[in-house]
Amino acid sequence: MTSTGTPGVTLRLLDKADREISRLDPAVVAAVYTFQHEFRKNPTVGGFDLKPLKGHQRLWSARVSPDFRALLLRLGDDDWLLVAVKHRADVHRDLDRLAYGINQVTGAIEYVNLRVVEDEVLRRKADTSPPERAAADEPLFARFSAEQLAALGVAESLIPIVLELTTDDALRGLAAHAPRHTGEVLLRLRDGVSYQRTMEEVTEPVAVGAGEDIDTEDWKTAVDRSPAVVITHDESLQSILEEGDFGRWKTFLHPTQERLVRRTYSGAARVSGGPGTGKTIVALHRVKHLVDQLPPGHSRPVLLTTFNKNLAADLRARLISLGGPETLARVDITHVDQLASKVVSESVPGSSRRRIDDAQALREWRQLLVETGESRWDAEFLSDEWNQVILGQAVASRADYFRVRRAGRGRSVSRADRAEIWQLAERFTQRLEVRGLETHRQVAERAAQLEIARRNKIEERRRQEENGRPGNIHAESGTGAWLRYRYRHIVVDEAQDLGPAHWKMLRAMAPEGGDDIFLVGDTHQRIYDNQVTLGSLGINIRGRSTKLTLSYRTTREILGSALGVLEETDYDDLDGGTDDLAGYRSVLHGPRPVLRGADSWDEELDLVVEQLRSWHDVPRESVAICVPTNELVDEVVFRLGRHGIMSTKITSEGPLHNEGVRVGTMYRFKGLEYRCLIIAGVSEGLVPRASVDAWRQTDRLRHRRELQRARSLLFVAATRARDALAISWNGAPSRFLRPLRASAERRWPPDLRAGRPTARR
Repeated sequence: MTSTGTPGVTLRLLDKADREISRLDPAVVAAVYTFQHEFRKNPTVGGFDLKPLKGHQRLWSARVSPDFRALLLRLGDDDWLLVAVKHRADVHRDLDRLAYGINQVTGAIEYVNLRVVEDEVLRRKADTSPPERAAADEPLFARFSAEQLAALGVAESLIPIVLELTTDDALRGLAAHAPRHTGEVLLRLRDGVSYQRTMEEVTEPVAVGAGEDIDTEDWKTAVDRSPAVVITHDESLQSILEEGDFGRWKTFLHPTQERLVRRTYSGAARVSGGPGTGKTIVALHRVKHLVDQLPPGHSRPVLLTTFNKNLAADLRARLISLGGPETLARVDITHVDQLASKVVSESVPGSSRRRIDDAQALREWRQLLVETGESRWDAEFLSDEWNQVILGQAVASRADYFRVRRAGRGRSVSRADRAEIWQLAERFTQRLEVRGLETHRQVAERAAQLEIARRNKIEERRRQEENGRPGNIHAESGTGAWLRYRYRHIVVDEAQDLGPAHWKMLRAMAPEGGDDIFLVGDTHQRIYDNQVTLGSLGINIRGRSTKLTLSYRTTREILGSALGVLEETDYDDLDGGTDDLAGYRSVLHGPRPVLRGADSWDEELDLVVEQLRSWHDVPRESVAICVPTNELVDEVVFRLGRHGIMSTKITSEGPLHNEGVRVGTMYRFKGLEYRCLIIAGVSEGLVPRASVDAWRQTDRLRHRRELQRARSLLFVAATRARDALAISWNGAPSRFLRPLRASAERRWPPDLRAGRPTARR
């Protein structure tokens, strides 16, 4: 990215400088906007009073307003890096405590105000309670030498301070002001990750390559390795300062994320990671990168898709913000069911069938069993068998169903059982036809078969041409479209929630080869029963799977509680193996989640109102309440209204209104985030629902999957909170809360446990 003012001046912004600037008074921030605009034109005019700081050749200051000055590193004659904006009275203080240079491991530019770091560490040490100070006898990093820390890329100016740290709070204070790589290394080591693993997973990916020398005076090369951005126009700075996390992520990608975005893959690739690690941001940047490599044209060879229309709409808005209309013009953005409907409509135009979701289909199954008097099979089992086996494996006949494998279904069935199930499945299909209905899964499977047939025709024509036979590239497919692949590149967000038919359809839509499919997702956040093995569906990600581990959204305290919900549960990796969140962590710090119990739902609603009032300084639109059922949503909205608190429901279309506290079911919170969040009604019998345990005796695998899905739903809900989280229940708390409540018990002294207001039950 390049930018020049009239005389060719380049102005860059260093990562973390934007956070400090955004916290200044609005009038000062406005002055920074004016400053950067005029500075890029010509820094030698306009009353900037540009001059080097005493004792520093490369660090300069310039006038921003009568009371504030910018600190800039001069990288070259017309190349400047903005590192801070300070009050003029502070600019010349402790000049010897301003440390900057080129990191000898990463080759990146680092700037540290050692006085600020020291003051922050000392303040946090003073705030530590006497028992904690007494327990903090040994420095946190006593087992590491200065040389080892330097080899990991820790900023050398900070190593003496690091070796003296004795509390986690002091470490967090240092990490908040340290270069990003330094903070990440230290937090990883403190989390118990070994030195060697930290070297392999954190340092080596961003280290300068072997044999490549680091010139400590080559600042132009160093800045290209640094988390810095060129300010190209006024709006680019405004975007960084005012759009929150997304504004920053549009600009300051982590080196690991940047590498994933720009890498050339030999085939399909997957990026996993916990909530807030930037998977969607990586997907969006990947789309822009792929578009940037396209030859000129007006086609849309890139598909960006996800599992529902709300998320698709959000992706569209973000891609416009990231790449502008030029990028959007080359990309199809749609959710997978809409894409499947388009394929089927091309093949069978004018279909009048109404499409229903899984919940509606289950109700049709139940009604069928009532009408037929069938009592041996329950609707949930039959619905899953139809979705996962019959539709999932494109079973077209009774004979095929007798032969098909039912791996992972748990409950075994005999040949006679299969005959009965097939007969019921045929009746169900006929019932839908008579009623003018079809499920989204049916449509997806039909679309998959149509696209597979289309691909086979394309490949047959290609083989004919390779064998010297004339191949008519203008021949049309059965859908009336030109016989060619729909897309060259496919990017999938929230990949864990797509079903087998979706993947078969997507695989057939792009030719196999380099950079064909790029998917991001986290199976710990799967909220639908769509477990797949990608390899069996023709999508081979072996050797091209990467995990992101650093959360940019959720505090360490909230993250710890959310991970407790997943305790002792195994998750798949979309390819037949297992996945985990090992190393998943956050550099953010905040209050511990509040856990509160009540004797009744009515009392719990009072706790909800009380909690909302304690967040009186947070805009209502930044606060949300999440509950297990739609009925509870209505009751929460009614209770808030009685207390004069404006609220709005979150529906499938998003919030009904722009103002008020957001209230919705756990399913509605996928892909959302709020500063403060309440999860209410987390009671046994609701989370998980009481009917889940009925499977314990009849279908253990189904029981395990349903419990896992309920855990994932609560995990997703908890990780929607950025700054503060409160969880409440009435009666018996959910079994999933046991690790969290046990942790809370350990945090309070015994004499305070009985009377504290945060865990009444």
